[in-house]
Amino acid sequence: MRDAITGLIGRYDQLGRHLDRDAIDNISTYLSEAGIRLAAVELINAQAADIVREAAQRLWLEDPELILPGGNAYTTRRLSACLRDMDYFLRYASYALIAGDFTILNERVLNGLDDTYKSLGVPTGPTVRSISLLAEVVCEQLAKVNITDTTAVRLPFEHLCRGLAASNVRAR
Repeated sequence: MRDAITGLIGRYDQLGRHLDRDAIDNISTYLSEAGIRLAAVELINAQAADIVREAAQRLWLEDPELILPGGNAYTTRRLSACLRDMDYFLRYASYALIAGDFTILNERVLNGLDDTYKSLGVPTGPTVRSISLLAEVVCEQLAKVNITDTTAVRLPFEHLCRGLAASNVRAR
């Protein structure tokens, strides 16, 4: 898996350039956020099921039609698939968070997901909202341990949201 530093060095190597001030600043920022990134990933690893459950509850409260007959999370099978996907997004966001690089999100999550969701008739609007709610829950939990600057923590979730929002598929 690529991280922020190896990706940056790879780009400069391809250009045949020495690291300039911008590159050094990018590496410095990545390293200065390391404690927050580690704390967030430790929290996600320890509380993933609770984070998913809380985000899902908030989603159902905001959009109860999803779990009513005819909704995309109606029936045990569909609800389980929704929760599974939320866990999947949380896990991959944690990978990108620790790496400080979104390549894994593009390669393993966003590429092909649009086609899959279209073929299954899954609306991405609620999916995007669930990812946003996952970020909110993680940041709220971090605030409980006095980590309030969660800008870096939100970035992979926002990247996923932007990638999925670009193709808001409607349910059949």
